[in-house]
Amino acid sequence: MPAASRPANPDPVGPAWTFLTNHAHVLLAIAADPETRMRDVATAVGVTERAVQMIVADLEAGGYLARTRIGRRNQYTVNQAGRFRHPAESEHRIGALLALFAPDTAAATVDRH
Repeated sequence: MPAASRPANPDPVGPAWTFLTNHAHVLLAIAADPETRMRDVATAVGVTERAVQMIVADLEAGGYLARTRIGRRNQYTVNQAGRFRHPAESEHRIGALLALFAPDTAAATVDRH
């Protein structure tokens, strides 16, 4: 990946890492703008557009996202009731993550079923 497209490393001492996965970053970006383009999500997350497409496919297959085709665009609905996949967090719902990181958009852009 060219240096210009890589996310900046705020810690010059060690390698860059984050507490949230790319799957979480993609989900949060889509929750913030359900009509966003994959290209824009890729830029925001710092991954390729193909990586975003694969992540969205994973999230759809896991029941975390639903895609609706509207004309030439897609609109996404996030399933807030979905639970985290890891056994250590499986008692928590995705809605809690959205409320934490996107409190203004979470209630308006997600499905509570």
